[in-house]
Amino acid sequence: MNPVPRWRIAAAVLVLAALLGFGVMLAPIYVDNLKLQTSVEEITRRVDSQKRTDETLRQDVLNKARELNLPVKADNVHITRSPEGLRIDVRYFVRVTVPGYTVDLHFYPGAGSR
Repeated sequence: MNPVPRWRIAAAVLVLAALLGFGVMLAPIYVDNLKLQTSVEEITRRVDSQKRTDETLRQDVLNKARELNLPVKADNVHITRSPEGLRIDVRYFVRVTVPGYTVDLHFYPGAGSR
């Protein structure tokens, strides 16, 4: 049996290290988005949310996003009222830049009451 060349082992270790590095860099962004999603769901479930103004609800979402250091602006928060209930949708992106590469991660947390 032929032994695996050292350069292949080194290349594999470099690729795994790069993947791990990307995971460590991106995981907190996805976790914060999940926290924002949970907060939006809680806002739509509250009984008093139907009576609150759109601007107050928008401010609640923006405050949570600011707390999580997410780049959400007022025009990213869409509130829809219908006979079926209240719906809040948030559309935003986070730009991640690493040497030689930039990617925009798009997120769409939202929730509705019934």
